[in-house]
Amino acid sequence: MDPKLEKQFLKVTEAAAIASFAWVGKNDKHAADEAATQAMRKAFNSIDFDGTVVIGEGERDEAPMLYIGEKLGSGKGPKMDIAVDPLDGTNLAARGVDNAVCVLASAPAKNLFHAPDTYMDKIAVGPRIGPVVSLSKSIEENLDAIAKKSGKKMADITVVVLDRPRHAEIISRVKAKGAQIKLIAEGDVFGAIITAFDKADVLLGIGAAPEGVLAATALKILGGYFEGRLKPRDMKDEKRAISMGADINKIYTIDELVKGEDLFFVATSVTNGFLMKGIHAEGGRITTHSLILTSATKKAVFVQTTEDSK
Repeated sequence: MDPKLEKQFLKVTEAAAIASFAWVGKNDKHAADEAATQAMRKAFNSIDFDGTVVIGEGERDEAPMLYIGEKLGSGKGPKMDIAVDPLDGTNLAARGVDNAVCVLASAPAKNLFHAPDTYMDKIAVGPRIGPVVSLSKSIEENLDAIAKKSGKKMADITVVVLDRPRHAEIISRVKAKGAQIKLIAEGDVFGAIITAFDKADVLLGIGAAPEGVLAATALKILGGYFEGRLKPRDMKDEKRAISMGADINKIYTIDELVKGEDLFFVATSVTNGFLMKGIHAEGGRITTHSLILTSATKKAVFVQTTEDSK
């Protein structure tokens, strides 16, 4: 991707993070999310490119902006798929706790999976483990495969799981196997990504499908592995997924969710996170911390930006 466009996309997540930061700790997740969404859309539309939202805030009748199918940019320049989560961890930001982050990913048009706004069963690992795991295997089989590939003892393997009642069985089986559990309140985009930074070994469980595609994009750039299977919450979800061409019974591999090689991922932390510091404001200056991933380099670049607060 054009380096100029990469810098402009970084400004998009920085703008969203700064806008939502004003609502950190104020117990209003909707205001925090709305601020991030508005800032992200405004920043996108100042850029010369022809973007289409394939992962966004929901369907057009449910989201006033950054909805699935919305056009972004000036319309001049490369045609691109855009996946966004303006504020992953709205409750975290509202409560002023760790791991709230603003995220976007891009690829050439028709290369990102058009994920419906429903749930997805996920398994994610970093490049050290790779495609030895699968949703077609049991939890125990996957943990054995991770232990064999990594050379770790079972007691040293860490499994990231969203802290939800639906994951009680996963947690019980992982503990029975002897592995460790890292529970996260929200934010399974980075719950998956940290497996590529040796902060955990695998993410398991059901989370939002859009966030699954964002995580898969980052992991593909870094050489990790991801699989997802849609889990509609009800018949309405199921019909919407089918109407979008999705197969609710299929296990989608990382190469089916994210195609091609010209991939880009950027995230800016709002609060302190797994890999980055949160926003710091002092003396009329505001400092952000971001992570940039590109398929051209396949490396993680951490960026700190300081500018005058407005």
